[in-house]
Amino acid sequence: MNRNLVSRRSLLATGGATAVALGLAASAPATAAPHQPPVVTPAEAWRRLRHGNHRFITGHSRHPHQSLADLHRLASGQHPFAITLGCADSRVAPEVLFDQGLGDLFDNRVAGNIVDDLLLGSIEFAVEEFHSPLIVVLGHERCGAITATINAIRTGGSAPGHIGTIVESLRPIVEPVLGQPGDEVDNAVRANIRAQVQALTATSPIIAERVHTGALKVVGARYDLDNGQVTLVD
Repeated sequence: MNRNLVSRRSLLATGGATAVALGLAASAPATAAPHQPPVVTPAEAWRRLRHGNHRFITGHSRHPHQSLADLHRLASGQHPFAITLGCADSRVAPEVLFDQGLGDLFDNRVAGNIVDDLLLGSIEFAVEEFHSPLIVVLGHERCGAITATINAIRTGGSAPGHIGTIVESLRPIVEPVLGQPGDEVDNAVRANIRAQVQALTATSPIIAERVHTGALKVVGARYDLDNGQVTLVD
């Protein structure tokens, strides 16, 4: 086996492109959540996500808006209060870690939480259609896509198949932070979060205009796999 070939496992074990899951066990029915007023501002949206994450990490998740009644209520339309761009990693499902439910979040997930034309179009659609006031770029600890990119840089190898597209997209972001003090993977995770936040406003006039008026905010956040906490990345 060619040692210069980046292993599929190093990427896909932690960052494979998988569909989003709500993460609700069949044996634990959703409990009714108290009525919540509509979210209008970016600050209100982040506050609701932050409170949901606190419930999740303290073992008090409500699993809101996940009943059959909610399913039927939402069948005719949706009004998500936040848009997420997250990694496809199976451990980082936004509805679970933010304790939200059907219709709350407009999820976009791909290994490495990378902004490309397809993802950007999806996010712009949500901004235009639903006027959601918040976009969260959500990276996470020990990201497999980041690790695979570092391995490719270190060894001079290449990733198999279309995995190479992910690695090459991350390379110009990851390479400059290698050699900096601290954990190199986490340094690169944070650098990637910042880069994708910048890319959303730099490449999308639709997003940039709403950010300029204050109707929309784009933030970067990091999910800790060990304790479940989400923290903002400046």
